Amino acid sequence: MLFSWRGGPRAPRLLLSLLLLAAWGTGSGQLHYSVPEEAKHGTFVGRIAQDLGLELAELVPRLFRVASKDRGDLLEVNLQNGILFVNSRIDREELCGRSAECSIHLEVIVDRPLQVFHVEVEVKDINDNPPVFPESKKRIIIAESRPPETRFPLDGASDADIGVNSALTYRLDANDYFALDTHNNREQTSSLSLVLRKTLDREEIPEHSLLLTASDGGKPELTGTVQLLITVLDVNDNAPEFDQSIYKVRVLENAFNGTLVIKLNATDPDEGTNGDIVYSFRRPVSPAVAYAFTINPQSGEIRTKGKLDFEEKKLYEISVEAVDKGNIPMAGHCTLLVEVLDINDNAPEVTITSLSLPIREDTQPSSVIALISVSDRDSGTNGQVTCTLTPHVPFKLVSTFKNYYSLVLDSPLDRESISHYQLVVTARDGGSPSLWATASVSVEVADVNDNAPAFAQPEYTVFVKENNPPGCHIFTVSARDADAQENARVSYSLVERRVGERALSSYVSVHAESGKVYALQPLDHEELELLRFQVSARDAGVPPLGSNVTLQVFVLDENDNAPALLAPRAGSTFGAVTEVVSRMVGAGHVVAKVRAVDADSGYNAWLSYELEPAAGSARSPFRVGLYTGEISALDEADAPRQRLLVLVRDHGEPALTATATVLVSLVESGQAPKASSRASASAVGPEAALVDVNVYLIIAICAVSSLLVLTLLLYTALRCSAPPSEGACGPGKPRLVCSSAVGSWSHSQQRRQRVCSGEGPPKADLMAFSPSLPPCLDSAEGTGQREVDSEHLKEPRQPNPDWRYSASLRAGMHSSVHLEEAGILRAGPGGPDQQWPTVSSATPEPEAGEVSPPVGAGVNSNSWTFKYGPGNPKQSGPEPKKQTQVSFLLRRKGEASQPRQ
Repeated sequence: MLFSWRGGPRAPRLLLSLLLLAAWGTGSGQLHYSVPEEAKHGTFVGRIAQDLGLELAELVPRLFRVASKDRGDLLEVNLQNGILFVNSRIDREELCGRSAECSIHLEVIVDRPLQVFHVEVEVKDINDNPPVFPESKKRIIIAESRPPETRFPLDGASDADIGVNSALTYRLDANDYFALDTHNNREQTSSLSLVLRKTLDREEIPEHSLLLTASDGGKPELTGTVQLLITVLDVNDNAPEFDQSIYKVRVLENAFNGTLVIKLNATDPDEGTNGDIVYSFRRPVSPAVAYAFTINPQSGEIRTKGKLDFEEKKLYEISVEAVDKGNIPMAGHCTLLVEVLDINDNAPEVTITSLSLPIREDTQPSSVIALISVSDRDSGTNGQVTCTLTPHVPFKLVSTFKNYYSLVLDSPLDRESISHYQLVVTARDGGSPSLWATASVSVEVADVNDNAPAFAQPEYTVFVKENNPPGCHIFTVSARDADAQENARVSYSLVERRVGERALSSYVSVHAESGKVYALQPLDHEELELLRFQVSARDAGVPPLGSNVTLQVFVLDENDNAPALLAPRAGSTFGAVTEVVSRMVGAGHVVAKVRAVDADSGYNAWLSYELEPAAGSARSPFRVGLYTGEISALDEADAPRQRLLVLVRDHGEPALTATATVLVSLVESGQAPKASSRASASAVGPEAALVDVNVYLIIAICAVSSLLVLTLLLYTALRCSAPPSEGACGPGKPRLVCSSAVGSWSHSQQRRQRVCSGEGPPKADLMAFSPSLPPCLDSAEGTGQREVDSEHLKEPRQPNPDWRYSASLRAGMHSSVHLEEAGILRAGPGGPDQQWPTVSSATPEPEAGEVSPPVGAGVNSNSWTFKYGPGNPKQSGPEPKKQTQVSFLLRRKGEASQPRQ
């Protein structure tokens, strides 16, 4: 604050006033400074940063700035020392006119956090304007007949300053006829009159010239002068007179043009032309009065002429004179005070500054978004403004100062729900009817990474044919992210793990941007039936968010493996097989058997056998079982040696084949043993000894096998008779499917695999095959039924569609245990949950010695079927020329076991 100390008796009083002003500023919540007008550039005003409690080092980082609605360039702040100084010339009269109070209102704004301070700088008046008269020369006409003490009004001088600097005193040049009279009335208006001391004598002095001087109360004082030229006339000696010297009227600012304000009345005791009165505004007439009002010279009526505006001018002071028409005109004078009444004709004004946009969606409530100021040019209730905000938005208005508001966040934001708000601030005054104004604020919500990528479903199942080309596209994963821009840019990657002995990345890869999944190498159904892995989706936000999806890739089988012929007996290789058969064997007697397996599954592993017709032979005396591979005699053959070509064909598309050669030697019934004896006798030396050793080995192997089969029979009998156990991993009650006593049975321990998942009863898969025999019964009726069914074996039977088929079938089951020429079953890669097909034992044969369409090639035709757990659901028979890949899951007690990797 600028202080001046000049000493003298007024110094303590000035110091006390300044202290009171500072105390009032502290209590009102804002800073007050004062500065004299016309101060030079750089004049110190106050240490504004220190008074506001701000550090000098934080002025620039916090964007310290000063704003003013009036003249923003008058004052400036030095950001280096925090001092408020005068920037340009301040003219109080130009800034505030003749208003008693003159202040510059400053808004000090700092950011981070946003703060607003209000500073008022009072502009002190100095005596820089001298008194000014309306005219440099004033002509006055006075009749010589006027008596002493007659008053003649004079126009006083005006001073643009205020207070003491505008307190005027007048003095007149010394003379004998005239004196000055200054009078202040109750209406705070001053009148200056020239008083006649004694009667004038025109013949003595026809004209008087006086100098009127006006001095103000400033130090040093300034003066102004006007030359009074007084002419003495010798005529009309009565002047018109008004009823009152001062008239007061009120008029609304919205009065129409031509509205009657007042009708003045003046009287003149003279007669004739000396009594005729003409009304007029006393010269000089101010432009404001000339624009707003007009007077009728004859009637004295004063009416509105232009539009009145309370906000521009609240009070009009009009000087009126009435002049008669005598030879020596005489005039009477009065003053009319017109007060303009305010109406609510100005709507509020709304100004929005310091917007902090866009706003992040994680912005905490109570944060300041914008500053809003309102104003109304009306007065009283008409100028009282209240602000409201658009309803149902997460923002609110908080009043911080008179007519100042802060736009504050009221509740959390969610850009994914609403990304843009169009706020409308409504300012309404207190008039009747009230007026209002609106301002729009567009608030954009900036995104933050608060949403992870999401897949449409947690798991996808994909079917891919084996032998695919390397790098082929097998599937596309897609995840959506509700965020925007970088926060929604999703990249994909594999969740690495081991698949057996190899890494997952050696089988598949995923494109980071498109999400396309590629098979890096050809897949083999015989090695890998199911590939289960996860793909991760991660966005580019900071910090990144992600989620996983599971892919189950089932490798579908193709017919890429031809049937493979099995050796007829252990230790031998399959080539041209020689069988010695007696000519006396009956029709239908099995003389040989061709066995083959197919590494494929389903239709591709379903094998059929047929004889190739010999060249030049119309009909062969032998036949081969279509699905069993058993070669049986039809009738007596003529040639002693028969060469049979057996074609083994699978049911794939296209079908693959293999050919077996069987040599059948027909001998007389008594020659077969002799031939064998001769062969034994011809074996001499080391070779004969080796044959004897092989015989003993064969006998030992048969003994061990018989013991093992007996053990399995006892175990099966105990399992069938014992009640079902409810252990954690115990098998369910077994179901026995029998064939007739003619055939043998096989018990596949390879596929009896126990599955303990911890979530349900154990699961087992134990079965064998009964290709051509009817089922046995568990009761006594089963024995009789078997006898009846044995009679029907001699009759040809048609295929029964009731057969069961599994897509996960393998053409053989390795390590199966059979008593009599058991077929080799190979376990597929399906794991413990692999389910094997079961052929109904009641299936009739299409031909004698043949069975219904078998489920897999290479299965022993003389097999019994055992199966633990509930039976498989019935499936319709396979349609011709159509390859079907079906996967059944082993079930027990109505619960499904999930496929394993």
